[in-house]
Amino acid sequence: MTGSDHPGNGVPADIRTDIAHPARVYDFWLGGKDNFAADRAAAEQVMQVMPEILDTVRGNRRFLVRAVRFLRDAGIRQFIDIGSGLPSSPNVHEVARADDTDARVVYVDNDPVVFLHAEALMARNGATSVVRADLREVEEVLSRAGELLDFTQPVGLLFVGCLHHIADPDDPAGVVARYLEALAPGSYLVISHATDDLSPEKMRANSEVAESSGAVLIPRGKDAILRMFNGRELVEPGLVLVSYWRPEGGDPGPNAERAWAYGGVAAV
Repeated sequence: MTGSDHPGNGVPADIRTDIAHPARVYDFWLGGKDNFAADRAAAEQVMQVMPEILDTVRGNRRFLVRAVRFLRDAGIRQFIDIGSGLPSSPNVHEVARADDTDARVVYVDNDPVVFLHAEALMARNGATSVVRADLREVEEVLSRAGELLDFTQPVGLLFVGCLHHIADPDDPAGVVARYLEALAPGSYLVISHATDDLSPEKMRANSEVAESSGAVLIPRGKDAILRMFNGRELVEPGLVLVSYWRPEGGDPGPNAERAWAYGGVAAV
C-alpha cells in the first residue's frame, strides 16, 4: 500500500493515512510494504534517535516464532495473538500449523489495514480468524474469538510487542489478568515488551517520537514487565532479553544486546 496515501487510491475510507500506527511503523522496520508516509516518517525519526530499534523489532519477531514453536511442541492447538500487527512470514498460523497440526489462530488488532490482511488469510483458511478491536475491550475480544476457539481447552495467549502501547492508567497487567481468567488449565501466556533498562535516554527519545506522532509507547523495567505475568510461573530461562529466550542453536546472535525488549513464556 505504499504510495496510496489517500482515500480513492485503493485505501478504505476509514483508514487514517495521515497518522502513524504502530502496526504499520513496525511493518516498515520489518521491511514490509503496507505502510504510509506518516508511518515511514515516524519510523525514520525513531531510527535516528535509536538505531537499535531495528535489532529490537527483528529480535522481537524472532522471539515470537520461537515462542509459538515452543507452545506448538507443548501440544497447544489454539492461539490468540493480541495486537498481532501486519503479517510478516512466518506468521503465527504458519508456525502453529507446521508439522501438519490442526491449530486454530485468532488475530486481534485495532488497525483496519491489519484487519484487511488477516481477513484475506481467513478467506483462504477456515482455521484462521480476525477480530478488529482494541485489546482493552477484553469481553468483546473473547466473545468474538470464542467463535473459533474453545476456551474450555488450552490456549496460547500472545501479547508480543503490544503492551508497551498501553499507558499505566489503563493497567496493562490488569488487562492481561482479565484474559487469563478465561483460559483453561494447560494454557500458556507469552509476553514481550520494550524496556528502558539498557538506555533510558534513547528509549525516552523513542517515546517522544511516538507521542508526537499520536501514538503511545511506554517502555518499562523488568520488574514492571514481570508483573504482567500475574504471578504465573515462567518456563526457563524466565524473563530475559528476547534474543536470549531459547535462541536457535543456543546462539543469540551478534546484536543480541541491541534488542531492547524482554520476553518470556509462562504456564497458566
